[in-house]
Amino acid sequence: MHRNARFRRKLQDPALMHAMSAHNPLAARLAMEAGFDAIWGSGFELSASYAVPDANILSAGVHLDMMRAMAATVDVPVIADIDTGFGNAINVSYAVPQYEAAGVSAVVMEDKTFPKDTSLRTDGRQELVRVEEFQGKIEAACAARRDPDFCVIARTEALIAGLGQAEALARAAAYEAAGADAILIHSRQATPDEVLAFVAAWSGGVPLVLVPTAYPQLRERDIQALGKVGLVIYGNHAIRAAVGAMRKVFARIREDGGIHAVDAGLPTVRDIIGLQGDADMRELERRFLR
Repeated sequence: MHRNARFRRKLQDPALMHAMSAHNPLAARLAMEAGFDAIWGSGFELSASYAVPDANILSAGVHLDMMRAMAATVDVPVIADIDTGFGNAINVSYAVPQYEAAGVSAVVMEDKTFPKDTSLRTDGRQELVRVEEFQGKIEAACAARRDPDFCVIARTEALIAGLGQAEALARAAAYEAAGADAILIHSRQATPDEVLAFVAAWSGGVPLVLVPTAYPQLRERDIQALGKVGLVIYGNHAIRAAVGAMRKVFARIREDGGIHAVDAGLPTVRDIIGLQGDADMRELERRFLR
């Protein structure tokens, strides 16, 4: 079964699907190795890996190239975080076929203005576009896909923008009516209460998607029990883990004046070579080099 079809089936399955963020193919491979169902091609993580703000500073081409590289590296579906769709509905119409051709199985698009500001910045500029405008972008994305199993997930930032439950629910219903295959509801509250209230009130026919970055106490078993959530995304844990590990190791090397204390605790060079696909290359050498 094609990855797109597997993703769509899993999204609608009663069993909760889980996706781990990644900012490069190595992170994606490690997430697949850990057993995650899908890879979240995070715009936040990719921006962080370039040391620039998550504010549409990186070009669409940079993001697309990274999604293509991830999809070529893993067997599980890749979900591309395309922020606001890189512009209006016309931009979306051109972008979606490129992501589909790159091997991505779904895109997530949010209803903020372009350029966006990151959702988890406490004093961020959270400006939403008109409902009708975003419906047009969803319709354009759905019309542009070649494979009907390719999924278009609409993300509403109404709670992030402080517009309340009624606005969030109204927008989610409008986006489902425009053809969205799922609704991602986002919150930066430190408890899951706001999101749980939305889930309880949701009467739509498409599954919901949660990103519990701000409320990590909500576990998968709790999300599964809600009965309306098809996918949980761990949105920035790869880059946070990488930054934490590098800071610790780099500081220890400077403190110790060498690598003698840290080296034994790191993955071996042989391990890294294995993650690079060295065995596959050696097999190609055996078969084709003369």
